[in-house]
Amino acid sequence: MARLPAVLGTDHLPLAELCAARLDGELFAIDDGWAPVDEPDLPEFRAAALALRVPRALIIERLSAAWVHGAIDVPPSIAQFCVPLSARIAVLAERRATVREVRIDDGEVIRLGGVRCTSVVRTGFDLLRDAGLDDDASVEVTAALFKTRQAQLDELAAKLQAAVRMPYRSAALGRLGRVEACLAASAAGVRPVSAGAPVGQPSLTR
Repeated sequence: MARLPAVLGTDHLPLAELCAARLDGELFAIDDGWAPVDEPDLPEFRAAALALRVPRALIIERLSAAWVHGAIDVPPSIAQFCVPLSARIAVLAERRATVREVRIDDGEVIRLGGVRCTSVVRTGFDLLRDAGLDDDASVEVTAALFKTRQAQLDELAAKLQAAVRMPYRSAALGRLGRVEACLAASAAGVRPVSAGAPVGQPSLTR
């Protein structure tokens, strides 16, 4: 008998059986899926949970990627995916997910199990230049993303500096300065001023 995946959906087991297993304490709900209560909460696990939302292989990005990388505690209510500009995709008829076409290199995408996700640096790059996020939310999430990865912060800064024709570049660099100040304050043991309310919405937990 084939081993079931770490994150289960209704393609794997009937909904009634999944709900019953949850009531029995064998499974817990995560995003649109269910998983064994002893399943480690790793990036591969979170990526697999998000992949259940869409019927095709896409790249997890922005706030959804931040959740996969552990920068926020709950996934955004509307999952965020992207595809390279060269990809031709049909319109995604899914009200709980968005897909956009972007310029992205292979080196900016990592594989977590069988799921693609933007790298930490590319995720930070996208968050800092996302005009749909307010400044406080962008800074808070990006600082959390790089809190234990500060060696990669220089790579992010260089990437922003090199993007001379990028829309929203000045604002993104300003946000980066706030992220650097936040991380410096944290390293010095100074509690930074709250950057705003947590991003996302509560999810079902174990």
